[in-house]
Amino acid sequence: AAGSVEPKTKACTDKKCPFHAGLSIRGRSFVGEITRKRDKTVKVEWLRFKRIPKYERYAKVKSGVFAHLPECISSFDIGDKVKISECRPLSRTKHFVVVGRV
Repeated sequence: AAGSVEPKTKACTDKKCPFHAGLSIRGRSFVGEITRKRDKTVKVEWLRFKRIPKYERYAKVKSGVFAHLPECISSFDIGDKVKISECRPLSRTKHFVVVGRV
């Protein structure tokens, strides 16, 4: 159900869980750091380098997305490194789900 992600043993009743509710995982995956946390939503950011042609140099740029945090793995805090994977749109801003710790 969750692609190449190992299922979690703790049961949950979350309808948007890739392990217990059958939410399909497809598309892109990222590894990043949790910078904000709400009830079932986290913001995951990661650092990338953007080339600036005029100066022939690279600048550090942060990219980030909002991701759903299922009940069964909600033990994450701000600053933890997590892996997120793309799924169907879960809300207006959430198109990713947290699938594990790095």
